[in-house]
Amino acid sequence: MDLLREFLLIYFAAVNLLAFAVCGWDKWAAKRGARRVPERRLLLFCALGGSPAFLLGMALFHHKTRKPKFYVGVPLILAVQLALLVLAVRFL
Repeated sequence: MDLLREFLLIYFAAVNLLAFAVCGWDKWAAKRGARRVPERRLLLFCALGGSPAFLLGMALFHHKTRKPKFYVGVPLILAVQLALLVLAVRFL
């Protein structure tokens, strides 16, 4: 069980770091008119577990804060993930 726990911690740390970095990168690209990260990919990072860091990135970079898909979707994804985590801890 310790190996699984260690793997999950490393996975979630990595996906959150990546989600935060991609949020910052996309904001940087938006300011410069460079090629952007597709919204679908940004939301995929959130769905894969990076929603806490992406939400932080949204606040710090002031990025995607006017798009309902993000200001509603990312907190909703996070809420679902937290509910699943509570259920997993409680029943496993």
